[in-house]
Amino acid sequence: MTGRQHQPLILEPGSEMAVQWAVSQRPVDYDTAMRVMEDRVSSIADGKAEELIWLLEHPSLYTAGTSAKEADLLEANRLPVHWTGRGGQFTYHGPGQRVVYVMLDLKRRTGGDVRRFVGLLESVLITALAQFGIQGETRKDRVGVWVPLKEPNGMSEAKIAAIGIRVRKWVSFHGLSLNVAPDLTHFDGIVPCGIDEFGVTSLADLAVSASQEEVDMVLRRAFEASLGATVDCSPPA
Repeated sequence: MTGRQHQPLILEPGSEMAVQWAVSQRPVDYDTAMRVMEDRVSSIADGKAEELIWLLEHPSLYTAGTSAKEADLLEANRLPVHWTGRGGQFTYHGPGQRVVYVMLDLKRRTGGDVRRFVGLLESVLITALAQFGIQGETRKDRVGVWVPLKEPNGMSEAKIAAIGIRVRKWVSFHGLSLNVAPDLTHFDGIVPCGIDEFGVTSLADLAVSASQEEVDMVLRRAFEASLGATVDCSPPA
């Protein structure tokens, strides 16, 4: 695999506590999700709430991270645009895409190593994609997960999953998005993650037919392989 080497996650004492796992069945308004995450992260940092992994979909929209350039918003009137505090640049969220917000105590989980945490998210995605017969890879100069594509004129690649996080008081929030079967044409309204040399793909685009429930199950197994047990809970919104 080309890209970063993923170090095994070394759990700190007490990190074996199960992480709460919530799935929203209906699309969640983006601003609502941000407010919920802000509150939850503060509560986790204060020791008043458990860690949470929250899976959901958003209505179609663009989000801009802290490194986003206005020039990369190619069609400003196409979809709502949300400027947010996560790392990274522009990306698209919408139906058919699984968004995973990861609220974890990084001192407990990685000893405060943020780079290791990003590697954990990449590893989870690569492990999950392998269950669908897809070869996910990382790149040294690009965050996220990429898929090599065989084309008549040689080998190319496309992005299948994006990662953008923020950390406050050593608690992570935001997380990752995996393209299951979204409308990929919406990515044409932005320069995804500031990279215009390569395209964007999805499970469906790669001829993999998988339901959101199947994807969720595979992601959960991949997270548990790195974090330990998860426990079901009601979605926070």
